[in-house]
Amino acid sequence: MTSVRQFLRVETFTGWHMLAIMVLFFGTIISVNVTMAWFASSSWSGLLVENTYVASQKFDDEVAINREMQARGWKSDLRVEDGVLIYQLADAGGDPILVDAVSVLLHRPVGVVEDQHVFLTHVGSGRYSSNVTMEPGHWVAKITANKDGALHYREALRLDLSATGSSQ
Repeated sequence: MTSVRQFLRVETFTGWHMLAIMVLFFGTIISVNVTMAWFASSSWSGLLVENTYVASQKFDDEVAINREMQARGWKSDLRVEDGVLIYQLADAGGDPILVDAVSVLLHRPVGVVEDQHVFLTHVGSGRYSSNVTMEPGHWVAKITANKDGALHYREALRLDLSATGSSQ
């Protein structure tokens, strides 16, 4: 069996050898930790809500509103075609629903760098659209439809935008 001294071809193991081993060992650990911390802090702000206490107080009301909207049975369609964001909202029978304003907050599932708020205009038959510039990849769209100054409908949808500029 080969000893460490024979393997390293070292006559005597000195304090300098131990120092080199310790520096390499802890240097590796510290450099990995610094790299991971840098990636974590530069890739996402970590902010989900401005004030967690206020958000927690509104949670039950928000759940009740969402259940009420889902019970209506409305159907929606959101897609991107050649740089145009198209949204359509219909009732349970398939008839278009007309609202005064539709806004869409587009953001990546992780990160806040590419967030954009888009206001859609009515183009007929309950369809709303606007030009957008979106890079390919995964997006989350938070849609809000208002009528007579009050919230009429809202939902959150995921989009997978291909390199051709169309959603799937």
